[in-house]
Amino acid sequence: MGNFDTQKFAAALKANALPPFGRGQCAKYVRLALEAAGADTTGHPVNAKEYGPTLERIGFQSVTADGYAAQCGDIAVIQSTSDSVPGHIEGFDGTNWVSDFIQAAFWPGPSFRNETPAYVVYRWPG
Repeated sequence: MGNFDTQKFAAALKANALPPFGRGQCAKYVRLALEAAGADTTGHPVNAKEYGPTLERIGFQSVTADGYAAQCGDIAVIQSTSDSVPGHIEGFDGTNWVSDFIQAAFWPGPSFRNETPAYVVYRWPG
C-alpha cells in the first residue's frame, strides 16, 4: 500500500472538472485525480463500474452504508443504468461529488437517480 493524499485528490478533481456536465469521461478524470494524489493505477479498467478491484489493490477499503457520511477522498463506483453501460465513478472533494464535472448530488444524472443502481463507496484508510 502506497501513499495517497486526499487533499491532492480533491484539488485535482475540482481543477479538472468540466462545466456544466463533463464529457462522459468520469473514469479518466477520477483516474487522473488518483494519480495526482500518489496512487498507482497501472492496469486500471476502462469502464467506471469496474474500478473496485483497482481501488482495493491501491489500498482503499469499502465503506458500509449504515450511517454513511461522505468524507473528503471517498470514491463511489456505481454500476450501469439503461443509458450508461460503463457505469459511473466519482470522488468526494469535501463538499461535492465530482467526476468529470462537479455534480449537484450523489447521483450524476436522471437515469442514475431513477434507477438507483448498486454502488460501493471506497475510502482511503489513512
